[in-house]
Amino acid sequence: MATHREPRFKLCRRLGINIYGHPKALKRGEGRNVRGGRKVSEYGSQLLEKQKVKAYYGIMERQFLRYVKASQKSSEMTGVHLLKSLECRLDNLVYRIGFAKSIRQARQMVTHGHILVNGRRVNIPSFGARENDVIALREASRKNEMIIRNFQELGSFNVPYIEKQLDQFSGRLIRMPERDEIPIDANERLIVEYYSK
Repeated sequence: MATHREPRFKLCRRLGINIYGHPKALKRGEGRNVRGGRKVSEYGSQLLEKQKVKAYYGIMERQFLRYVKASQKSSEMTGVHLLKSLECRLDNLVYRIGFAKSIRQARQMVTHGHILVNGRRVNIPSFGARENDVIALREASRKNEMIIRNFQELGSFNVPYIEKQLDQFSGRLIRMPERDEIPIDANERLIVEYYSK
């Protein structure tokens, strides 16, 4: 499986945004424009938005292109459908629920079989969750101190489309998210323009 191997903070500085939420991610770029004050063309800004969303969700180009093509066939606005599809990936929901501190850690938890969806073990990070799916921690994994600490103390995000049950180590996708509820800073219209050329 292909993975991102470049330094995380370097990527944040290049994109000009703190994707990983780490307090030191943009530290080296403080006091000046992180992107070096360069003028960005129309194509450059479209490319930047695409790279930003790919980095937020930690996916590679081929997989991202599949999401774009599926969104283009949707009756919903392409950009909005794209972000909703990405937001409902299993690894992202594990991160949003609070089992993991980062999307990378969430993906590792899924691939190592720590996560159950509706009582069944799922080890595919790109698995698309649906409304009312219950995402829970496997019984054996509930003894893992790091995961327990993440879930009880971190509380990654409080988003209205996820209902957390602390006592059962689970979260439920109540409904599909609305665009304004998705906690990422991106202009999906520019991504659609990039791929419509």
